[in-house]
Amino acid sequence: MSLSSSLMIALQGMQASQGGLSVTSNNIANVNTPGYSREVANFEESPPVPYGNFLFGSGVQLASIQAVRDNVLQLRLNQEAENQGKLDTFSTGMNQIQVLFNEPAGSGLESLISQFFSSFQQLSADPTNSGLRESVISSAQSLATGFRQTASALQTQQQSADQGVVQTVGQINQLTSQIAQLNAEIAAPVNSDETSNALVDQRNLDVNQLSQLVDVQSITADTNGLTLTTSAGAELVVGNQSFALTTQTNPATGFQDIFSQGQDITSTITGGNLAGDLQLRDQEIPELQNQLDTLAYGIATSVNTQQAAGFDLNGAVGTSLFTPPAAVTGAALNLTVAISDPNKIAASEDGTPGDNANATALANLQNENIVSGQTPINYYSNLVFQVGNDTANANNNLSAENLLVQQLQDQQGAVSGVSIDQEAANLVQYENAYNAAARVASIVATLFQTAIAMDPVT
Repeated sequence: MSLSSSLMIALQGMQASQGGLSVTSNNIANVNTPGYSREVANFEESPPVPYGNFLFGSGVQLASIQAVRDNVLQLRLNQEAENQGKLDTFSTGMNQIQVLFNEPAGSGLESLISQFFSSFQQLSADPTNSGLRESVISSAQSLATGFRQTASALQTQQQSADQGVVQTVGQINQLTSQIAQLNAEIAAPVNSDETSNALVDQRNLDVNQLSQLVDVQSITADTNGLTLTTSAGAELVVGNQSFALTTQTNPATGFQDIFSQGQDITSTITGGNLAGDLQLRDQEIPELQNQLDTLAYGIATSVNTQQAAGFDLNGAVGTSLFTPPAAVTGAALNLTVAISDPNKIAASEDGTPGDNANATALANLQNENIVSGQTPINYYSNLVFQVGNDTANANNNLSAENLLVQQLQDQQGAVSGVSIDQEAANLVQYENAYNAAARVASIVATLFQTAIAMDPVT
């Protein structure tokens, strides 16, 4: 072996240690970077070279820079992100809906229903009293207003969820475009290990964000290629090509349906924020609207029927107190009071002004099963219970899901996260190796000088 070979071995050692220091420095710099995966420098012995009857080592080289990842754990995180995204959107919507039925705060319909029927009870004590008759009209108007406001607020929440669908589809398309571009960059042969690692980290981060928006299935065709579809198989990303989702108004509902390459996939979406908005828009809110309409329809038709069974203060047959609903659907949103003249309240059963039998019958409707076999208050109480129960379940499930995601993130951090203590130890290790190789190079340089000095002068 020559001195030149020894010098080259020392220089290679210095370069390898310098590479290790560079990797460690990058790790420390990215200790707080979201999605960053810790890198390790992989060294390997250079192939030995023959010298006479012996094989001498030729040094060390930095073989690769590897990012430390657990792909199975990453896949699990993406799956839980789907559930978390759906529950987060649904829980937020339900908390807003619950405010509409917040009986303890006095913002629900129960007190309005009770006050309405109580006004008839008060009228029965003095059926010719104009003030009490005015009170009946006023309480009826308050009840109708309460129904309309609640139904309108539900409608607004439904429209908001529909807008959420459109916005989420836009976010999905932006992310799938970015992921396709990253696929192309990762596959490019010009990229170094560190560049590819950074691109893969960014792609993993984007896929996780995409999973929070919609249910995603990922398929890795080779080392660099990544194919993404929905759980039902609708293509989102294939290699360096993305497939945008679109929305289109459904003429039957007036809401936006979701299409993938011309196919309606609305009913197949099962995860992410998109599924949460669809659950609110197409299931939860329509069910609540139907129950609210059923309640309004039952009260209005029963009161109108009882009104028609009595006589007003002028001795005429009673007319409808509420504008008769055309159908159950829309009854709450369109509920209005049909009369403004208090004399038209049919308090009498026999036509005499002082009779109160029909006013009593109207008051007693509160305790009769006039709404789907239940009293108005019981029916409404069940509606409130359903809203509260669905909201509580959504909040509890979200809390549990958040805890699970946090646990998975902690596990991922233990695998891929940067430990300052470990990196500090690596710094010392690479520094010592570099200094030792530099010492070897210095000694070899001294030997060169000695050899040159020993060369006879001609």
